[in-house]
Amino acid sequence: MAPPKGCQQYADLSEVPWDIQKYYHQRFSIFSKYDEGVWMTEDAWFGVTPEPVASTIANHIAGAASESKAILIDCFAGVGGNVIAFAKSERWKRVYAIEKDPRALACAKHNAEIYGVRDRISWYEGDCFEILRNELAGLGQHSIFFASPPWGGPGYRSDTVFDLAKMQPYTLTDLLYPFQELTEDVVLYLPRTSDIRQLADRPGQGSKTTVIHYCMEGASKVGRAFSTEPSGPNQIKGDLRLLRCFYLSLKILSDFAMRKAAGRGKYR
Repeated sequence: MAPPKGCQQYADLSEVPWDIQKYYHQRFSIFSKYDEGVWMTEDAWFGVTPEPVASTIANHIAGAASESKAILIDCFAGVGGNVIAFAKSERWKRVYAIEKDPRALACAKHNAEIYGVRDRISWYEGDCFEILRNELAGLGQHSIFFASPPWGGPGYRSDTVFDLAKMQPYTLTDLLYPFQELTEDVVLYLPRTSDIRQLADRPGQGSKTTVIHYCMEGASKVGRAFSTEPSGPNQIKGDLRLLRCFYLSLKILSDFAMRKAAGRGKYR
């Protein structure tokens, strides 16, 4: 089946625009089943969570969430990188995907079909804040909210430390306040250069934020911040609440590097 307008499935490097070519070379790290017909939008090449990273995030959220949490809501589903991983984890009674861009949503549904999880996901097209407030508010107390928002704004690519108050179109406050009206359990996927001081200000009074950096090939690539301190890198369950857990972005080096991040390497 040919992709609809606005979606692509490049079969050869000669078809790929020059500014996407370096991402095309990483296509099997982005989606391991790329050659089975994965669809992408042009924006998705820059923003989709690579599959090994998405799987690691999904596994850690599944292990950290309390048993009372049966629903995972992906508020910015894009072309499906994260929501597919959540559905594949089989941890959730139901996974919900919200996406404003109809082209990206079409890609996400198609890609979820390739991975065999489309029927495990409920799909919503539109503004996530409106859909959460008007259609899914009743699920809040049973849900984990995951959000990988757009990272636009001055300084995102050039600043050594990225000011989350300048992130566009949604600042850190724009995201957290509406989400936390419905659930305390919120996971944000943010730039790796995010100002840690702004993240540390978020936990409740008297709580402690622990920032974890994942080191691959000798370099820090990704970090998370928790509102309570885990007793060890592999002991994320039980004593750890997910309510203010932040994932920071990373660049893919290789599948081997990501296997290290997934638990067969060291946490430093």
